[in-house]
Amino acid sequence: MKELVEVIAKALADYPNRVHVRPVEAEYVTVFELRVDPDDIRRIIGRQGRTINAIRTILNAVGVKLHRRFALEILD
Repeated sequence: MKELVEVIAKALADYPNRVHVRPVEAEYVTVFELRVDPDDIRRIIGRQGRTINAIRTILNAVGVKLHRRFALEILD
């Protein structure tokens, strides 16, 4: 899953070498902390949050198959 988030974020970013994803695992949920270059944050979020919501929808769909919850946070 980490690789999936990383590939999507790198495809959207102008500075793909500055994309870092760190999974933080808890009992029932895995939170992916996404760090990107400050110039790329707008591209990752998208207009009215549509892009980030689409990525979260993909994570939720995969989570249903794996019986696990996934969350995505963008860190400054």
